[in-house]
Amino acid sequence: MRPILFIDRDGTLIRDPNDYQIDSFDKLNFMPGVFTFLGEICRELDYYLVMVTNQDGLGTASFPEDNFWGPHKLLLRALNSEAIFFDEILIDRSFPDENLPTRKK
Repeated sequence: MRPILFIDRDGTLIRDPNDYQIDSFDKLNFMPGVFTFLGEICRELDYYLVMVTNQDGLGTASFPEDNFWGPHKLLLRALNSEAIFFDEILIDRSFPDENLPTRKK
């Protein structure tokens, strides 16, 4: 059985913009050292990697899916180019006031 490493996307892998939505390519900025350190974890340890992220209202008029998927896929391609692969990606679309159990806290 492999140990599981849960990694938050925004604020850990990529910088959180002022409006908290990565809804355009120009808002996609990687955290310093993410490729070096996460790459080292992937090369040297056998973790089951899970990316978790809250994307408040994804798919609504205020956060259309088309705005989300391009930058998200670019993030994954950049990580994959450095041999960093996630076994699962968990995206919660709920708002904080909904208090759903799927939302990371």
